[in-house]
Amino acid sequence: MTDRYADLILVADQVHTMSAQVGATAVAVRDGVIVAVGAESDLAGFIGPGTRSLRYPGATIVPGLSDAHAHPLSGAGFTVGMDLRGVTSLTELRQQLTEALAELQAGDWLRGWGLNPNVWGLERVTSALLDEVTGTVPALLRFFDAHSALANQPALRAAGIAGPRTFPTGSRVDVDADGTPTGLLLEADAMQLVFDVMPPEPIEDLAHRVTRLLDDMAASGLTSSQVMDFIDEPFELLRLIEAEGELALRLRFSPWVEPKHTRDDWAHFLEWQGTGGRRWKVHGVKFFLDGTIDGGTAWLDAPDTHGESIHSVWSDPADYAAAVRFFDENGVGTATHAIGDAAIRHALATISQLPAASAGGAVHRIEHAETLPDELVDVFPASGAVASMQPTHCTHFVRSDHTDNWSERLGPERAQRAWRTRSLAKAGVNLALGSDWPVADFEPLAIMADAQLRRDVALPDLDPVGPEEALTALQALEAYTMGSAIAAGVADTEGSISVGKVADLTILAADPLAISPEHLAATAVLATVVSGEIQFAATG
Repeated sequence: MTDRYADLILVADQVHTMSAQVGATAVAVRDGVIVAVGAESDLAGFIGPGTRSLRYPGATIVPGLSDAHAHPLSGAGFTVGMDLRGVTSLTELRQQLTEALAELQAGDWLRGWGLNPNVWGLERVTSALLDEVTGTVPALLRFFDAHSALANQPALRAAGIAGPRTFPTGSRVDVDADGTPTGLLLEADAMQLVFDVMPPEPIEDLAHRVTRLLDDMAASGLTSSQVMDFIDEPFELLRLIEAEGELALRLRFSPWVEPKHTRDDWAHFLEWQGTGGRRWKVHGVKFFLDGTIDGGTAWLDAPDTHGESIHSVWSDPADYAAAVRFFDENGVGTATHAIGDAAIRHALATISQLPAASAGGAVHRIEHAETLPDELVDVFPASGAVASMQPTHCTHFVRSDHTDNWSERLGPERAQRAWRTRSLAKAGVNLALGSDWPVADFEPLAIMADAQLRRDVALPDLDPVGPEEALTALQALEAYTMGSAIAAGVADTEGSISVGKVADLTILAADPLAISPEHLAATAVLATVVSGEIQFAATG
């Protein structure tokens, strides 16, 4: 193969380049990079003896879809045991617990994930049902938000939890009026008490599950993801997976910077930047300014209806600002989990004050931004921050009539300003979309559909949540391509189908800009290309 010829040429009915170029129907790739885009006839000179040409009649080629916020490694550890995402009542929960208990071996823990606190309605979440069903078998159920869990009494005893426990980060062990643990564990430090006494999963088993997960993500149309953690420093796990073959997606990991970390720790995270393997690397860092509204651990301007969500994870938020400045000065982008309005305000103020905020320096982004008053929508663009948002957090867990836990805690006024994607896009904010898997499903086409409908695409009878915040088809596609690349600080090499950019491509059976959201969610993914190599190809 000479420098003149392409390794791969892809031909479809149309190519949405997400750049100024229009009318293309073909893409040529060499050495993992796009070398030509245009009409099929324009690329004839790139065809040589070793060129592989693939035709997709009726199809559309788009830039590789990129999940701006997911947790495929830690999430694989999260999704162990019963899948409780479909449970809608305590009766259904009892049935699943009973069935799973009958399948356990001696010494096993009963585990589940994806549980929605709306199962309890507006009643207090406790382990009463879990204790009744499980008896002496230790059990831990993870809630869908990944920020909380429910442990039964044997699990609490194993962890040495007999009363209230609080932590500087705002994590806590929930207790009743008598000081007895209810079983509800809020945020990472509290949950870790139980994690530490659970049987560990063999790393080989975890590696196989991560590999299968990434294969599934590729089949959904994804070619890359920004991984918003680097929990347990998974170098060995990633090397084990790569020893067996290529990762199905390119992954960029952002280690957590926590209040407990010192400047020496910051320097350690700085040394990690750019290290990695063939399809993964450490890229950026992640902060938490608050927890979740559902758990009462967000940071709001005013307390929620339970008198909670009034503190930051950082006991002195000025320390957060100092850490962000450190990484900005060293050219490292940051992602800040900021769900409540007070958290979003502090993140925006911090980013706005960075010297490089408007000078093409490191990219800084705000994750989630779930409840946003007009005043923050107005100041968001000037900060230069990217809004990284997850539409299905709204469409899967919030109800238009405000009868869900999230809305009830906020009250009508604050619940009315939920996930303001359209307002931010209209204001000129760079918008990136993702799943936050395993909090919500990772399928990008369904997420883009939900972003347009403001309801679960699979439930047509639902009323939309804030329909005025619906994105257009083009805005949704932009947010999964160029928007995600901007958020990751790699827009010069990714995000569009342009000569010189990395050849990450997704090939769809229909044009995502010319079909209904319902049709989009059901559209077949014909292939994905990662760094110029066919990664997924549909059969049949």
